Amino acid sequence: MSQRDLTEDEIRQYQQDGVVCVRNAVDPEWVEKLIAFGKHQLDNPGELCNDANPGAEKGRMFTDRYLWRSNDLVYQYAKNSGCARLSAQAMQSQTSRFYFDHLLIKKAETATPTPWHQDIPYWPFRGKQIASIWLALTPVTVAGSGLEFVKGSHKDDVFYLPEAFGASGVKKNTWTGTGEGIPCPDIEAAREDYDIAGFDLQPGDALLFSAWTLHGSAGNQSTTQDRIAFSTRWLGDDAIWDPRPGTDPSVNPEEVRVKPGCYPADNAIFPEFYTV
Repeated sequence: MSQRDLTEDEIRQYQQDGVVCVRNAVDPEWVEKLIAFGKHQLDNPGELCNDANPGAEKGRMFTDRYLWRSNDLVYQYAKNSGCARLSAQAMQSQTSRFYFDHLLIKKAETATPTPWHQDIPYWPFRGKQIASIWLALTPVTVAGSGLEFVKGSHKDDVFYLPEAFGASGVKKNTWTGTGEGIPCPDIEAAREDYDIAGFDLQPGDALLFSAWTLHGSAGNQSTTQDRIAFSTRWLGDDAIWDPRPGTDPSVNPEEVRVKPGCYPADNAIFPEFYTV
């Protein structure tokens, strides 16, 4: 399948804003395969899924992650789609290591928002060269729960306290709220105070953004269109392993053959999928 490179303008925008919209980010074959996989996963969730209103046709927010460990399609996508190269180019990194995958589905007429947050406080890493590639598998509008970003917020060098969200019934992600950071500002209540960018996407378009960039999304107001996206997370040259309290424990620190404070050179847990 074909792979693309970022243009100089795309790299510049990522560096300036902390986010860039990458049109036709991956080969269309990946979109076809991943949309079928995503729909299958709704009925066959993994052990790390988070599902509000299981089986419902509306009012359902579903996520699943770390699927590369058991699913060859997800592994091959992470390794061979070109996302590793795109992330390295955006981060201006010589290498790109894979952290984890994340399937994100909001069914039509799902009012649940994704609150404003940044990713870095949730993850057991430090470093500025850490990014996500959020691939649209269905048409996405801002009103249909497309992501919005506070431009330039990746440069603020602020940790915002992780909070649990997206759960129903038994509360998930109980490890959040115990780590370092300050409460995230109420961006929604004062949108005019921030430089906010949102993007409408077609299947195959992607949002490439820094783990430090504040972002969130509204509920899915569409009455007909589910919002399905597939995100991959990437570690660049300056990433260090930092399993501090209050971060996602899905990767067992005892299995990681890297000491805290060191570059995550562990190909079994964080495989290197790109190097210059």
